[in-house]
Amino acid sequence: MAKSEVRIDKWLWAMRVFKTRTIASEACKKGRVTVGEGGIIAKPSRMISVGDVVNVRKPPVTFSFRVRALTENRLGAKLVPEYMENITPKEQYDLLEVVKISGFVDRRKGLGRPTKREGRELAKFTEGADADGWDFDFDSEDFDEFD
Repeated sequence: MAKSEVRIDKWLWAMRVFKTRTIASEACKKGRVTVGEGGIIAKPSRMISVGDVVNVRKPPVTFSFRVRALTENRLGAKLVPEYMENITPKEQYDLLEVVKISGFVDRRKGLGRPTKREGRELAKFTEGADADGWDFDFDSEDFDEFD
C-alpha cells in the first residue's frame, strides 16, 4: 500500500539530500526548506505528496526537487531518480562552481590549515631559529629580576 503523504524531513533523508534525519529536521527549522511555487517554509512535520516541488537551500546554492514518489525508508543511490526529479537550474550549479574555485583563490591569510608553501616557510623559520642560536626556553630564574 503506497502512502499518499510523507513527512518532509523523512523524505529528504530517504532521498539522500541530507546525511541524517536530524540534519534534515534542523534545516527545516532554520527555514532552509520550502515547498511549492510560493516558497512556503516547511516545518519538519510538513506532509508532502507526489508532484510537490521542494527547494533546499544549502548556501550558496538552492536545490530544487520534484517529488515523483513517496517513501520513508532510505534508498540506495541508484533508486533515488525513481522517487525524485532534480530540477535545479543550471545557474545554481554554475554558482557552486564559482564558489569552489574562489574558495582557493580568496582564502584570507590565517584561515584554515596552512598551505604546503606556508608550512615549508614555517618549518624553515623554526629550523633557522635553532641554527642561529636563538633560545626560547625560559626559566623562572629569568623573571626573578621583575619581581
